[in-house]
Amino acid sequence: MKWNQIKNKWYFNKYLIISFLFVIWISFLDDSAWFTAHRALDQQIKDKEQTADFYKRGIAADKARIQQLQDSAGLEKFARERYLMKRENEEIYIIEHADSIKKEE
Repeated sequence: MKWNQIKNKWYFNKYLIISFLFVIWISFLDDSAWFTAHRALDQQIKDKEQTADFYKRGIAADKARIQQLQDSAGLEKFARERYLMKRENEEIYIIEHADSIKKEE
């Protein structure tokens, strides 16, 4: 085969070679490459979905707490436990164990 015959083959076409190199560059090597960018975006989506699930669980817990506080007995229990409230003519004793007291150093 002579050089002119080899040169006319399709795999020696300069436009085809340049186009192929361009596709490789855009797909893999560039900073905003298609595969690299999608991997980063997929990670961001995963993080956002985890954050959304965390907040949905928090909202469900808050709704359960609100439902408990709708009842007067639940409200009284919350006030007694959280704010140490008491009824008239009633004394409250708070017992703390030695291992639960913070020590000043």
